[in-house]
Amino acid sequence: MMADMVGPRSPDKQRGHWASNMDYLLSLIGFSVGLSNVLRFPYVCNKNGGGAYLVPYVTCLMLCGLPLFYLEVAIGQFSGKGVSHVWSVCPLMKGLGLGMLIVIFGTNVYYTINAAWSLYYVVASCRTVLPWSTCGNSWNTDRCVKNIRALRLATVSNFTMVNGTEANSRLAAYNGTTEFGSSGWGQNETLSHTAAEEFWQYKALSISPGLDQVGTVKWELALCLFAIYLLIFGCIIKGIRSVGKAVYVTATLPYVFLIILCIRGLTLPGGPAGALFYISPNFSKILNIEVWLEACAQVFFSLGPAWGSLITMASYNTFHTNCLRNAVICTFVCGGTSLFAGVGVFSVLGFMAYEADVPITDVVSSGPGLGFVIYPEALAQLPVPQLWSFFFFIMLILLTLDSAFTMVETVISAIMDYFPSLMRWRLCVNAGYCLAAFLLGLIFATEGGMYVFQLVDWYFVTIFLILVGLLECIILGWIYGVNRVSEDVEMMTGRPVPLFFKVSWCFITPALLLIIFISTLARYEPPTYGNYVYPKYAATIGWCLATIPCIPLVVGMFLTIYKEEGTLLQRLRKSVRPNSSWGPAESSYGEAVRNRLKSTNSLRDTCLSIMDTSLE
Repeated sequence: MMADMVGPRSPDKQRGHWASNMDYLLSLIGFSVGLSNVLRFPYVCNKNGGGAYLVPYVTCLMLCGLPLFYLEVAIGQFSGKGVSHVWSVCPLMKGLGLGMLIVIFGTNVYYTINAAWSLYYVVASCRTVLPWSTCGNSWNTDRCVKNIRALRLATVSNFTMVNGTEANSRLAAYNGTTEFGSSGWGQNETLSHTAAEEFWQYKALSISPGLDQVGTVKWELALCLFAIYLLIFGCIIKGIRSVGKAVYVTATLPYVFLIILCIRGLTLPGGPAGALFYISPNFSKILNIEVWLEACAQVFFSLGPAWGSLITMASYNTFHTNCLRNAVICTFVCGGTSLFAGVGVFSVLGFMAYEADVPITDVVSSGPGLGFVIYPEALAQLPVPQLWSFFFFIMLILLTLDSAFTMVETVISAIMDYFPSLMRWRLCVNAGYCLAAFLLGLIFATEGGMYVFQLVDWYFVTIFLILVGLLECIILGWIYGVNRVSEDVEMMTGRPVPLFFKVSWCFITPALLLIIFISTLARYEPPTYGNYVYPKYAATIGWCLATIPCIPLVVGMFLTIYKEEGTLLQRLRKSVRPNSSWGPAESSYGEAVRNRLKSTNSLRDTCLSIMDTSLE
C-alpha cells in the first residue's frame, strides 16, 4: 500500500514558472515589505527601547521569521503545488489550505482600502494649497488649529494650570488617539483638533459617530478603490508573468522614495535629533518579556509566513532553485527595510517636533495615524510640500499594491489548481475576483468604514496566522519528518537542510509561536479606535470573524478521519500519511521519494507504533 502512496507526476506545464529568479525575488520582497515596515515598525522600535530593540528583533527574526520563511518556500518549490494542494503531505490538515485562502482573500479586501486612502491623498496633493494644512475649509470645525504648535498654544490658552500638566496631557491624547486616526469625535468637542486631523476625519473619511451607523458609501473613496483594482487587474492579467514584470517598478520605487525622504529628513532642522531619538538604546526594556513578544509578533506579521503566499510563489520556481539563498535574502531585506524606514520617518518627525517646539514623543504614532495625520502635517511644513506629499503617498500605494498582487495571485492560482479547465478563462477569473473584492471592499469606503476596518483588522488574521505557523512546524517537522524535509531540499539543491533550521523547526520556532499564541489569547482586549468605545456586540462579531478560517481545518480533519476505514487509531494513522498526489514537482525524482516513504523516519511513525504495541 505504501508503494501506491506516492507516485511520480508529470510537471504541470500550464502552471508555468517565473521568467527569472529576479522576478521571483522582487515579488517576494514586494509581498514581505509593506505598510507594517513603514508605518508600524518605527513606532514599535522606539516604544520598546530604540536601538536596544534590535536585540530581540534580530533574535526573533533569526529564530522565528527566517525558519518559517525557509520552510514554506522549500515545501512549495519541492511540491510545485499551491497552498490549496500542498497539504496532501498530511491529508488530516487539508482544510488548512482553504482556511489560509479565506484569510488571504479577506485580508486583501480590507487591506486594499489603504491604497484607496493613499490615492485620495495623492489627488489632494496636486492642489495649490494642501487641504490638510489650513483651517477654514467647509469640513473644518470651530476648534480647528493649523498644526501641533498651534494646538499646544490653544491648549495652554484654554487651561490655566501653571505647570502645564493639562497641556501635556492633551498633546499626549493627540498622540494616542491618532494612532487610529480618531480623536473621539462627539465625545469631547471642547478640545482643539489640528487641520490634518480634521481633514482625515471629516473630509477623507466623513466618519460617522460609531459602528452602528455605517452610513453611505463615500463616492470619492469608492472611485479610488475602483482605480486601485483596475491597477491590480492590469498587473495580474497574465499571472506570474505580468506580476513578475510589474514588481520591477512597484517593489523598487518605494526604496527610491524612502532614500529621498530619508536624505531630505536628515538635512532638516531637528531631523538628525529625530533619527538619534529613534535609535537611542534603552537596554532596560529588553528585560521585559512583553518587548520580546512584540518583537516576535512584528517579525511574524511583517515578514509574511503562514499566509500561504510564500508557498504559492515558490511553487512556480524551477525545481533546482536555491531556496535557502532566496529565503535569507528576502528575510534580511525585509528586516533592513524596517530599520531604514524608521530613520526616514523619525527624521521628519524630529523636524516636526522642532518646528512645533514640543518633545518628539508628542508626535510619535503608528498605523493610519502616522500615515494620514502626523506625516502629512509634517510634510506640509516642508518647502514644496505638494511634491513631498505626492512622493510619500505614491510610496504607500506601491507598498500596498505589492502585497495585494501576491495575495490575489495566491487565490487565483488556487482556483486554477482546483479547476484547471478555467485556465483558458483566466482573464474572466481575474476580472471576477477583482470585481467581487471591490464590491466587498465598499463597506470600508462608507462613513463608518474605519470602525469596520479596525474591527476586522483586530480579529480576523492574528490568531489564525500564529496557529498556522505552529501547525506548519508540527506537520512538516514532526509528522512528515524533518529528515524527510531535509532530503527533499537536498534533492532540489544538492545540500541538506542546515542543523540550525532542523532544530528551529522542531523546537525553537514552535515553542516561540506557542508562547505568542497563548499570550495573545490571554492578553486579547476589545478593539479600540481613539476614544471611541465599541459596543459589546462588536467583540462577538470579531470572534466570529476569527473562527471563520478555522472552520475548514476542523471540518477537514473530521471528514478525513471519517472517510478512512478501520479503528480510530488506524484511521488517524492513514490520515497523516502523504496521499497519492504528494511528490516532487520533477517527476524523475518520484521513485526516490516513494522508496523513502517506505521507511519509518518520522516521529509520527514511531509514536503510532508504540501506541499500537501498547494497545496489543
